[in-house]
Amino acid sequence: MQPFVLYSDGQGNIFEDTSLYAIGRSGWDAYEVPEDNWIELPEGGNLYELPGRRNIGIDVKTGDMRLCDKGWAVAAFIPPAHTTLFLSAYETEPDAPLLPLFCYTAAGLYNDKFYVTAVRIERDIRQECAGYDADKIETGSQYLIKNYPHNRLVQHLMNTCCNTYDCPAARNFALGRWECPIPSSPACNSNCVGCVSFQPEEEDIPSPQERLNFKPSVEEIVEFTVPHLESAPFPIVSFGQGCEGEPLLMWKTIKDSILEMRKHTSKGSININTNGSKPDAVEELCKAGLNSIRVSLNSARKEIYTPYYRPNNYQFEDIIESLKVMTRYGGWTSINYFVFPGMTDTEEEYQALRKLIRETGLKMIQWRNFNIDPDWYLGKVGVTDCGEAMGVKEMQELIREEFPDLKFGYYNPPIERINGNYEMDFAH
Repeated sequence: MQPFVLYSDGQGNIFEDTSLYAIGRSGWDAYEVPEDNWIELPEGGNLYELPGRRNIGIDVKTGDMRLCDKGWAVAAFIPPAHTTLFLSAYETEPDAPLLPLFCYTAAGLYNDKFYVTAVRIERDIRQECAGYDADKIETGSQYLIKNYPHNRLVQHLMNTCCNTYDCPAARNFALGRWECPIPSSPACNSNCVGCVSFQPEEEDIPSPQERLNFKPSVEEIVEFTVPHLESAPFPIVSFGQGCEGEPLLMWKTIKDSILEMRKHTSKGSININTNGSKPDAVEELCKAGLNSIRVSLNSARKEIYTPYYRPNNYQFEDIIESLKVMTRYGGWTSINYFVFPGMTDTEEEYQALRKLIRETGLKMIQWRNFNIDPDWYLGKVGVTDCGEAMGVKEMQELIREEFPDLKFGYYNPPIERINGNYEMDFAH
């Protein structure tokens, strides 16, 4: 199976170019895609135009790579629970605009069906489009807005996250199920190149959402999280969301919140999504009853991590120590691993990831798609030659083989999975 190249006419219409087979990008270079790396575009996925860019394909007749000259390049957004294996292969023109903070997966057309280079990494359905009933979300949202009129955090989650940005986590909270978000910090000690809630004025790229602009109180946090832990199916409450800075900067408030939650209920799981910058704070949260931690990173190599995160008053070694702390306390450790084909799957990155897994006793890798303009990212981290890549899928298989107890996924697991029943199909 070899899908054909797609192109856009600039007017919202997408066509196939039957003179070119679709290929993929890894690092800076274009490659033919192995047949088993193509899957049908999953429900909830989208195609979009890449202005100022021409797709590269393989000429059907000559077998040579060349540009598609019929319109702008096309890439795919793949929905949660899927991991990108190749980026869209294109050539960027000098005046091309910067791409917004989305993922840019290779796509093509075969037998009137759209295909993308991806793998389903997680069976959980918690963020699938088919599971969101707009009427029920509206009802749940209005119920929460009405019943927590003075709770700034609930108002933020419903009015801004759920009803403005269609945040999947906030929508699930409105539906009273699964993982409930707790944004808690308006400040951050990283200056991430691809931050989704804050971009400096001098950058040409907008952040896709607004950052929380207040510090929630313990009372505000506990008021809605305890009912969620008590009543939701397979409940999780998670500090650290896309609409905030770094939650560990608010660790004292979070610690007091955890202690107060656990006075009222022993149900469910308490998680923090974090940059892992303050291991001492992580230890205090573990003592209070934190069940799991997810540390975000674009690379297991300090020299790639640092120019992307641009940390203030912490360093890469602190991240490793935070994971070790959680392991010592018997908690669940995940990394939120930003997958960039051609960087994630190099030999150097593979060896660094193996070292991280062994040193920290890591429990899970969440293979997340990196939402960023590929050219911009590589320029920002100063990588002009990515080196040879083994393939994302091949790297995943090697990691599975060496670490059979390490879990692969996309979401934070509930306590039922943490406690041993990991393969449960809980979202149904």
